[in-house]
Amino acid sequence: MSHWTDLKKDDLEKQYSPSRWSHRMSADDVIKAHVKALKEGTERARGLAQTLLNVPYGEGDGEKLDVYIPSTNSLDVPLVIYLHGGYWQFLSKEDSGFMAVPLVGKGVVVVAVGYDIAPKGNMDLMVSQVRRSVVSVVQQYSHISGLYLCGHSAGAHLAAMVLSTDWSEYSITPQIKGAFLVSGIYDLLPILSTYVNEPLKMTEEVAVRNSPSQLVPQLKLSSSSCHIIVAVAENDSPEFRKQSEEYYKTLEASGLDVTLEDVANTDHFSIIEQLVDGEYHLTKLLLETMGKS
Repeated sequence: MSHWTDLKKDDLEKQYSPSRWSHRMSADDVIKAHVKALKEGTERARGLAQTLLNVPYGEGDGEKLDVYIPSTNSLDVPLVIYLHGGYWQFLSKEDSGFMAVPLVGKGVVVVAVGYDIAPKGNMDLMVSQVRRSVVSVVQQYSHISGLYLCGHSAGAHLAAMVLSTDWSEYSITPQIKGAFLVSGIYDLLPILSTYVNEPLKMTEEVAVRNSPSQLVPQLKLSSSSCHIIVAVAENDSPEFRKQSEEYYKTLEASGLDVTLEDVANTDHFSIIEQLVDGEYHLTKLLLETMGKS
């Protein structure tokens, strides 16, 4: 496929409008159904798990996280941090506990992170927030057997930025064992001229310094022992698929422990919604990666 710079603005807008590529329903309906699925899944999780809601990880109003705790006596539990999607401008941690439904029963702690979406937050702030949230979780849960990250769409971008952190600027270096990057964006340059950037107001400089594709040497220094799974939906747009494929190839070429999962019969939304189901391919893969299958 040609380079994104060859695409006309209208084509670029369409490529970066994931809802227009679902085969299940119209663009508007797929978004409504997505929000409903995440909300319902999160409500179910709150009924199943013990929860600690709105735990601060920083000074800001938006710097809070929700913890879903399994009823286990084991002090040796894996913990997965979930970073929500929504193009850095929609959704919240309130819709982000759904993956705890199958995981808490297997003795896994799930943490859903809140961050200041645009226009309140800008890209530099969001990246700083998710990095600090991970540091805070590690400080609060010293007895975890393994730390894992999962992010969807914009959240996959933020998770990749966490993996690419120079931890020397922080009080500790989190040891992240595994990361699930689901239908993410790893090069922000193509979205600069699209509607996505209107509330973000990123300059080219901001986009470059916050593009995981530019930060692979730092990721190699910080996260060389992390097993990275780059997952993409069969019915993601060609540009979204290309983002995942190219990022995967760059990581693989750097000798990192990375797998590409092309998930059949999914679109940009169902690929993550189905993590509410213990029998779903990615849920099983997550449990396997944690040694819980």
